[in-house]
Amino acid sequence: QVQLVESGGGLVQAGGSLRLSCAASGRTFSSVGWFRQAPGKEREFVAATSWRATGTVYADSVKGRFTISRDNANNTVYLQMISLKPEDTAVYTCAARLNFGLGSRSVQYDYWGQGTQVTVSS
Repeated sequence: QVQLVESGGGLVQAGGSLRLSCAASGRTFSSVGWFRQAPGKEREFVAATSWRATGTVYADSVKGRFTISRDNANNTVYLQMISLKPEDTAVYTCAARLNFGLGSRSVQYDYWGQGTQVTVSS
């Protein structure tokens, strides 16, 4: 069975850092992305990376602060977050895409994890 499991969320002060992990199993994917959703807001794209090919993409709101990376040997994708702001507070979810190329829209992804809560206090 395909499974995506996120971890690493928590509570941090503004300006702090967190690293999220997404462990994938069950099959090979073309790319993996991170999305986030705060209460009362729509889900928004954060970042994505190709599984083996070169390529990353970031939302403008996190560019320069978040870094997506992968460890192919452990089938894990990471999201390193620094200089966190209160507006980064949300449930962060990883998603896997089967088709070729990177996507920034939810409908382009085929499998989803359960999410991990990130809370940034002011």
